[in-house]
Amino acid sequence: MTELRQRVAHEPDAPPEDKESESEAKVDGETASDSESRTESAPLPVSADDTPEVLNRALSNLSSRWKNWWVRGILTLAMIAFFFIIIYLGPMVLMIIVMCVQIKCFHEIITIGYNVYHSYDLPWFRTLSWYFLLCVNYFFYGETVTDYFFTLVQREEPLRILSKYHRFISFTLYLIGFCMFVLSLVKKHYRLQFYMFGWTHVTLLIVVTQSHLVIHNLFEGMIWFIVPISCVICNDIMAYMFGFFFGRTPLIKLSPKKTWEGFIGGFFATVVFGLLLSYVMSGYRCFVCPVEYNNDTNSFTVDCEPSDLFRLQEYNIPGVIQSVIGWKTVRMYPFQIHSIALSTFASLIGPFGGFFASGFKRAFKIKDFANTIPGHGGIMDRFDCQYLMATFVNVYIASFIRGPNPSKLIQQFLTLRPDQQLHIFNTLQSHLIDKGMLTSTTEDE
Repeated sequence: MTELRQRVAHEPDAPPEDKESESEAKVDGETASDSESRTESAPLPVSADDTPEVLNRALSNLSSRWKNWWVRGILTLAMIAFFFIIIYLGPMVLMIIVMCVQIKCFHEIITIGYNVYHSYDLPWFRTLSWYFLLCVNYFFYGETVTDYFFTLVQREEPLRILSKYHRFISFTLYLIGFCMFVLSLVKKHYRLQFYMFGWTHVTLLIVVTQSHLVIHNLFEGMIWFIVPISCVICNDIMAYMFGFFFGRTPLIKLSPKKTWEGFIGGFFATVVFGLLLSYVMSGYRCFVCPVEYNNDTNSFTVDCEPSDLFRLQEYNIPGVIQSVIGWKTVRMYPFQIHSIALSTFASLIGPFGGFFASGFKRAFKIKDFANTIPGHGGIMDRFDCQYLMATFVNVYIASFIRGPNPSKLIQQFLTLRPDQQLHIFNTLQSHLIDKGMLTSTTEDE
């Protein structure tokens, strides 16, 4: 034992260069364990009671469980009413609302990073975050304007120039932000600054990119915007109702209040709701026609001849079902069949967007993204499933619905040089003659 103590006492100290590297590592940035411990030790924010005083007084005699039920229910109806109002106000207002929701969601997530990582001393962190948001929105909305307002852009010289060099301008703007970030690096905050740089870019990917797809869906027709969003809302409400009254079996550890009864009940209710809503909306041109810009009136129009997707057709019912309901055929819109796919995704896969958000909140020990809506949390708490749904709808339309757009081809054709237009005309004429759809001039002579 004495010999062991002597050996330990006489062991040489760590080399000077090792000590120097350790101290330098501490100065350059905190280690992963430091970051973890700081995140773990961060106190869980106590959410204040943000319920309106009127509701507090009216529901004061109820238990907390039923009080929460009534608060959520009343404010859900208020949000649904607001949803109907903005639909009535038209596509332009809807696009503005989508952009406002996107900015608020970005603000909520960036604020979490700002608070959790104690980024108060990071130079330019918030300024650069909002600058990158501006750059990404400029890129996406510039692409949309060029795509859907092509004739207006070509008519105005400043817009035409901006459209021609749009991607170069967007990339230049991003490079300015990138250089600003590099110049803002501080020796003692290196690692933390790169954490927040990654945090900002992942937030942009999740929030801005997917919210932009919502607007793309809107231009395909209001029905592609309203039905998916309504299916997510319906599933959220019905899963809560079934879980509240019949829930017994926990569904997933990330969300202890979610139950299998609510999950299954929400699925069947959402599929039925999707079929009924699709049937009602498919009969109105204002919902099924693509949103287009009218150059004569300088406004959006939603008037067209509905496609076959929105015309009633007769379908044969399988024999097994015929014996149960007694019908041999059923008349329905083809879009209703697509609505089954949309409502199924909203019910079975959409909730995983909520589970992802729950895992995120648990990782940083927060209850909600914000306290914007009493009983519901922040805006991001309400749109965690909507963003995933919007991406699915956009992919679904591109894969199974959208075909070549003649009006866009003509718009691009008119921007070509005369010799290019003539070459395309001759090629198209030869192709149509070969297919027998046109007769050649020599044959006519």
